[in-house]
Amino acid sequence: MTSKNKQLKYIVHLKPVKQQFMKEITLQIKFTEYAALTQLPEKDNDLIMKAREAARNAYAPYSGFRVGAAVLLENGIIVTGNNQENAAYPSGLCAERTALFYASAQYPKVPVVAIAISTINRTATPSDIAKPCGACRQVMAEYEDLAGKHVQIILDSTDRILILNGIDNLLPLRFKKEDVK
Repeated sequence: MTSKNKQLKYIVHLKPVKQQFMKEITLQIKFTEYAALTQLPEKDNDLIMKAREAARNAYAPYSGFRVGAAVLLENGIIVTGNNQENAAYPSGLCAERTALFYASAQYPKVPVVAIAISTINRTATPSDIAKPCGACRQVMAEYEDLAGKHVQIILDSTDRILILNGIDNLLPLRFKKEDVK
């Protein structure tokens, strides 16, 4: 047999490969919805009123979108903050972070129990729910971790109020301390 006519035989061993299938997972959030302040427990009503007052005092000359936050600490003290805009955007700061950072600076190691967030635009309070930005959600998550228990989050508008028990209902799949080690 010449090399021209030589047939080469290859033996291939095939191993069954475990097939990987996509798995779809649905995340659910839970909140309680109220139609009016009068339906809320008094402590939640007071917190919203302080957030609304803080929103009225916000420094928002560029957007006209005023946001107020009221943070209830475990020692019963309520700290407020509002958004602070700046012509050198993004040098301003959101209401939620203003209130949380102030609370931490003035009352270190005192856990956050609840935060209420309220919005006002140039003409009136919007009917849509106040929604914290991603950065504020992550900061709220950090303070919840520091507290070691769920923080109540109250989102306010003129025609409804949502109450969420814990940041995972507002920011599922969030960064956690152990994720950055």
